[in-house]
Amino acid sequence: MATEKEKMLSGKAYKAFGEELLNERQHAKELLFDFNALRPSAIEERNTILRKLLGKTGENFYFEPPFRCDYGYNIKIGNHFYSNYNFIVLDCAEVTIGDHAFIGPNVSLFTAGHPIHKELRDQEYEYALPITIGNSVWLGGNVVVNAGITIGDNVVIGSGSVVTKDIPSNVFAAGNPCKVIRELTEEDKQYYYKKLRIV
Repeated sequence: MATEKEKMLSGKAYKAFGEELLNERQHAKELLFDFNALRPSAIEERNTILRKLLGKTGENFYFEPPFRCDYGYNIKIGNHFYSNYNFIVLDCAEVTIGDHAFIGPNVSLFTAGHPIHKELRDQEYEYALPITIGNSVWLGGNVVVNAGITIGDNVVIGSGSVVTKDIPSNVFAAGNPCKVIRELTEEDKQYYYKKLRIV
């Protein structure tokens, strides 16, 4: 018979408050407490903690404290990763983020979900579906990405968006629910904001 952890990692309904998963979350919280309590100058010490906590890190990464996650080992980030303040990852399933990611303040990635029907929720069932984010993606401040979502390469998600469906590569998308606004083109290379040019 499958353990609750095995069910969680395979996308099946599971219960999160058994001893194994509870202990793993507590372990992550202990590491995160240390990470978030360090002085601003203690960059290497913070990165050492993150290398212990996360499933995979690239060579260059920076997390502005505070940072929160459930388990840590389900999070895999590429090279040149940056997250701003209050990055929250409910990583009950795998979260994979490519190279050159920009994560704005108060961004939340939720692999976890709960059944719609109250009787199943009252029995403490939940589920987790993976989130995949491609290379060169910028998630603006207060973006929420829900369970099971894939975001392609070279994507910008506007501030305050709630991503409920997959987003293809090479687009600007925004809104609640998040929708593609337009494609990103070579013309965008000329401007740093609207029609303001790089000089």
